[in-house]
Amino acid sequence: MNNTPLADARALRATASAFDAQRDKLPVPGPPRRAPDSVVVARQISELGEMMTDLGHEVLFRAVSQDRDAHTARVIASFAAAVGPVGEAASALGSVANQLSLLDQTEHLRDRPDVREAREVAALVIGNALGMADRALRDAADALHAASATVAPPSMWFQAARSRSTTAAPSPTPALPPAAATPPDRITRSR
Repeated sequence: MNNTPLADARALRATASAFDAQRDKLPVPGPPRRAPDSVVVARQISELGEMMTDLGHEVLFRAVSQDRDAHTARVIASFAAAVGPVGEAASALGSVANQLSLLDQTEHLRDRPDVREAREVAALVIGNALGMADRALRDAADALHAASATVAPPSMWFQAARSRSTTAAPSPTPALPPAAATPPDRITRSR
């Protein structure tokens, strides 16, 4: 296993990007008559389960490694910490699937006042659960992106990419100081 800081930072970023992609796939709650598709939700629960397994593998591969670097503990902790939010997202989508099942079961009774109220509550629960799943996946992705920067700061990435380049990119030029601003006590008028 290649457990250099750069390789581990890439793994953290790749996993964070996968969480961002899952967020993009979340159904957007619509009017109560247009609930998310239950097959789409079930598929996403399954994908989150696979992602949780992948997180477990990332932790396991580093934990059993005989040649750990100083940064390895941070990487293990970051992958392990992401399991919680992914579980929260999967749980929230499980709630969505449950409510969609309720809507399917009560479709033929939707004109009854008591059932109509239950269906409206189900739509609210679906919207809240999708919001929770979105927040959990965003939190996991943000934490992994931040962890990747602590394992291998972006400047190392830039230098590594630059050293592999066939034509060396010029070094970035320092930013010029901002132009002198008008003092706050003076009023500037245009013609």
